[in-house]
Formats: sequence, structure tokens, C-alpha cells
Amino acid sequence: MRVVLFTGKGGVGKTTVAAATGVRAARAGSRTLVMSTDPAHSLADSFEVAIGSEPTAITPNLWAQQIDAQDRLEDNWREIQDYFIQLMNWAGTETIQAEELTVIPGLDEIFALIDVKTHVESGEYDMLVVDCAPTAETLRLLSLPEIMTWYIERIFPVERRVVKAVRPIVSRMTTLPIAGDRVSAAIERLHHNLDAVKNILTDERTSSVRLVVNLEKMVIAEARRTYTYLGLFGYRVDAVVANRIIPADVTDPYFGKWKDIQAEHLATVHESFEPVPILTARLFDREMIGVPLLVEMGDEVYGDADATAVLYHDDPIRVRKRGTGYVLSMRLPFVSRDEMDIHRRADELFVRVGSYKRNLILPQTLRRMVVREANFAGDHLEILFGRVPHPTGAPAGRS
Repeated sequence: MRVVLFTGKGGVGKTTVAAATGVRAARAGSRTLVMSTDPAHSLADSFEVAIGSEPTAITPNLWAQQIDAQDRLEDNWREIQDYFIQLMNWAGTETIQAEELTVIPGLDEIFALIDVKTHVESGEYDMLVVDCAPTAETLRLLSLPEIMTWYIERIFPVERRVVKAVRPIVSRMTTLPIAGDRVSAAIERLHHNLDAVKNILTDERTSSVRLVVNLEKMVIAEARRTYTYLGLFGYRVDAVVANRIIPADVTDPYFGKWKDIQAEHLATVHESFEPVPILTARLFDREMIGVPLLVEMGDEVYGDADATAVLYHDDPIRVRKRGTGYVLSMRLPFVSRDEMDIHRRADELFVRVGSYKRNLILPQTLRRMVVREANFAGDHLEILFGRVPHPTGAPAGRS
């Protein structure tokens, strides 16, 4: 199944391009679902059809869905939340306060992503188009599964062992609520779902991100940052869509300066993102809403290209052997060495770019090595790992 995520700064036409992509894929014969995780939910406006939290038929081969984040929160978090509420009640917190405190910011967005896993596993569709929230929220959304998985993998196994050991004793000594098997099962289920979502969205054979931009300085700057951060988390960008370009046949002097500015910004887009394909769409003389106009929009964006194909193959993070060591390479364009912080702790490598941080669990081979150096080779950060040096005079192969 093909999965394409669309994101971009608010107001650039992201939802319209996503909807047009879905229409084009459906007309080509692919059973297509366009799914919105954007809280603004303008997908229904694009199709001019009422859309609910379950897939709604639009045209032959095309369905649309606007995720009800609150419903997904109830489905995935309620058992765990109920236990936390019991703990807070026991500590003297009012129930209404406890309920508010146990809804961690961003959880509803995580659970919206779990629908991606559900649809991929169902086999009911050939293509899933995800209309994501504006870029800042999308970056947080796509990083949350990995962050939550990190905590679950490290904290939960220890907590569960402790609970099993102390439950009989604590139950006799205090009224403190102890997490039962249902809570443990809910956490394990959440862990499994998050891990599956991450694997789907970082699968280079099936999933990619498409960035939508307008030819404006701030929009392009944000898209460049987004491109960098997507690479940091292993997501692949296979196209950039430059939307609302003033057509060449518009000769009104009022638009002359705007056309010059757009030409400069379009050159910047090409310089910044190529060899990733740059797709373009002109500024239309009307709102592109409703299926007939979305067909026209899809033709404008893709031309003769297949909207369902992976339009560009990239490998944002890879490990390869170099001499007696290994190089871990990460695609991080538009970043200088001064903006980064890299350090190693036990079997993890921490990489910070601006306000975003990623911790990588190192493969077994790299865990036995030390970080020798880190340098840029073009737009890739290369981190060299080498073997731990032997003490002077120690025989090779022994320490």
C-alpha cells in the first residue's frame, strides 16, 4: 500500500493538493483514502461533501476521512488514563483536575496516526493520502511515536517487573492503586501500535512526504527547516509542490513585481531541494474546490507523472563500513556545524538540530565502537565510529 503525507505552512494550499492527489489516484484506478489529521479539518470543504470520522465515499475508488482525535484518545488512552486518575485521586487530587492532567499534550495526534496502521493492515485501499497539520505540528506529530516508544521501552519493562514483585505486599499495607494486567496490556498495545506506525511511515518502499510551498521567503525557509527535521527522523521527501505561481499570461503591471519575486523564490526552491522533484501549480482564478476542479488541480501539479509513485528515492540515514570502522550518515541539509550538538551515551547517540533532538539506538556493531569525528560531506552529516584503542603493548584482539 502506498502512503503519502502532505504538509506545509498554514495557508499554502496543502489540503487542496492532498485532495487533488487523492482524486487523481482514484481516477487512475487506485482505491484511495484521503485522511485528515489536521485539527482545522478543511478536507470536507475541498470535496464539498460532509465527511465524518469514518471513511466517507466521495467518487468511485475515492473515500475521505476526518479523524476525530477525541474518539481516538478514548479508544487508546482510557484504560491507562483511568489508572492515573485513581493514583491522583488517592493522592488527593479532584477527579476533574486529574482527568485534565492525564491528557498529555499531543496524545490525540499520536492516536490519529494509529489510523494509518489500521488502514494499511486492512488491505481495503491501494493508496492512503494523509493531509497533515501545518509543518510545526507535523514535525511534533511525526517525532512523537519514536519519543513515546523510547519511554515505553525503557520505563515500562522495569515498572512491570516491580509491580509484579511488590503488588502482594503493597496491597496488604496500603490502599495505593497498583496497575493491573489490563493497564499493562493497554501499554503494550500502545507500544506495538506506535512501533508499527513508525515502521510504516519510514518504509522507503511505500511511504514518503510531499512538501507544499508558496513562493514566499518565510514559507520557503520553514520548508527548508522541515526538510532537515524530516531527514533527522528518517522520513523521506519525494517531492516539493510550489503552489499558486502567477501564470506567465498575466500581464497586468500590478503583478509584475510579484512575478519577479516569485521567479527569484522559485530559483531558491530548485537550489534548495533538487534533486527532489519540484512540482508546480499556477494560481487559479477561483477556489479549487469540488471534484471537477480538483481533477484540474491534479493535472496541473502532476502533468504526466504518476501521483501514486515514489517520485524520488532517498536514504536519509544509513550506516556503511569505512576502513576498520563505520560511518553513520544522516541527510541534514541547510544546517551548519554550529547549530548541532552530537554526543554518545552508552548504546545511544544523541543528535540535536535546533530545538529538535533525536536519540538513535546504535546497532550492536557500533555499540562496541567510539565516535571518532563528525563532519559534513555535502548535505550529509557523517559520524565516524572506530574501534576502542588497545592499551599500549596489549596484544591485538585482547583488552
